[in-house]
Amino acid sequence: MRTIRHWVDRRAAETPDATYLIAPETGRTLSFGGLRRASRRLAGFLAARGARPGERVALLMPNGFQTCRLFIGVMYGGYCVTPVNLLAQPSQLAYVLDHCDAHIVFVSPDQVERLKEAMKAILRPLDVIVCDPDAEEFMDAAEADPVADIDENDDALMMYTSGTTGKPKGVVLAHRAVIAGGEYVSQAHQLTPADRVMAVLPLYHINAQIVTATTPLVHGGSLVLPRKFSASNFWETVVEHGCTWINVVPTIIVYLLGGETPQAKGLDISRVRFCRSASAPLAPTHHRAFEAKFGIGIIETMGLTETAAPCFSNPLDPALRKIGSPGQAFGNEAKIIDATGNTRPAGQTGEIMVRGDNVMTGYYKNPDETAKSLTADGWLHTGDLGHMDADGFVFVTGRLKELIIKGGENIAPREIDEALLKHPALLEAAAVGVPDENYGQEIVACVVARPGQSCSVEELRQYCVGALGSYKTPKEFRFVDDLPKGPSGKVQRLKLVDLFK
Repeated sequence: MRTIRHWVDRRAAETPDATYLIAPETGRTLSFGGLRRASRRLAGFLAARGARPGERVALLMPNGFQTCRLFIGVMYGGYCVTPVNLLAQPSQLAYVLDHCDAHIVFVSPDQVERLKEAMKAILRPLDVIVCDPDAEEFMDAAEADPVADIDENDDALMMYTSGTTGKPKGVVLAHRAVIAGGEYVSQAHQLTPADRVMAVLPLYHINAQIVTATTPLVHGGSLVLPRKFSASNFWETVVEHGCTWINVVPTIIVYLLGGETPQAKGLDISRVRFCRSASAPLAPTHHRAFEAKFGIGIIETMGLTETAAPCFSNPLDPALRKIGSPGQAFGNEAKIIDATGNTRPAGQTGEIMVRGDNVMTGYYKNPDETAKSLTADGWLHTGDLGHMDADGFVFVTGRLKELIIKGGENIAPREIDEALLKHPALLEAAAVGVPDENYGQEIVACVVARPGQSCSVEELRQYCVGALGSYKTPKEFRFVDDLPKGPSGKVQRLKLVDLFK
């Protein structure tokens, strides 16, 4: 029963006229009944193009009315949807399209030239379908029964990791994992058919795919899907379409903090129950500032591509939330282990492990990496460092690969970041480790100043000595206009190392 097809069919049978999707720029809406019809038409379309059950079907498209129908419809038909990151470098784009074995690629007009360039490195032919992401009409095909039955263990979604330290890995998620992700979000936030989410993240990212596109199928709610995030009309769109919750990343929270309050524009945001933040750590200073400015509580969460988005969430009750933590395991299990695999007691740092129905099947055509990441009894090595308190709340301190080891002492970059972000002149900060002859590694930091604010390097240095002590104070500071980030808003620290070579 845990398949996309089951949930689309069920929603279409129970509430066929209920709204599933709203495109705010055009005002077009898609009902659950309309979603089922579109999915059945796509099933017939793909079968006519020779697609085989379970085959990968790639999407190279930005957010749009049509893009969302394709994303759900491919899985409904019994195929494995593979959305491609539009920010991928040309070499990565060619690698992903070749590695995923897709023969059919849906591409938006603005991505055609990039696709043509990538295809030069792919030896097999591709069936390219140019498709307007905002098209009102669906595929030129009649509704058809899908060519094969599907099981909850069949592949539904494949997403590629960012590949900042090597070739991207294809994360394979079964229908079971995709639906479990939607279940966990629905349960954690107590979502009902009356709930509607403002969905501004790109559909080529796991957060948007599970949290905002799949979750409404589970609880019967709906999503508002703008083409892209816009700070200038964000709150107007939320109010106009009656959103009851918003799903964002920390970068968007920073942008919203720099704008006017909805109240100053005469907007009533009282329907908004909460703001969900995920995909990257949220600085406590930004957390508190957002709640104070907008009067909306933030539920900080955490997820991975390998866990179909959610794996930790703070409680819905504001009194039970803990700022600085992505929350407790919800739906899945979690534990902290040491280097030998033993579980660490409360308060002690180690690697965060997760196990549950939302965990990936493995990495596509990569058994060695799959074996390194998944234990025989189903535990996933997240690669994240952190500790768990006595209440089960997890506190993330960094990535194993990003851990700074100075003179034999482990230093979490996030500790440096959070100290710097308390300085009134700084908007963003990220610390990294660079090679050093004396200490093995030395700490350096890139910072972004707030608009209209300034401070000297020496002022920052003295500030850090007071906040962190001299040993953890960065050796060097670099002011930059922006920090490199992935599509989820997570800072790509390893790219910053190049600035200090």
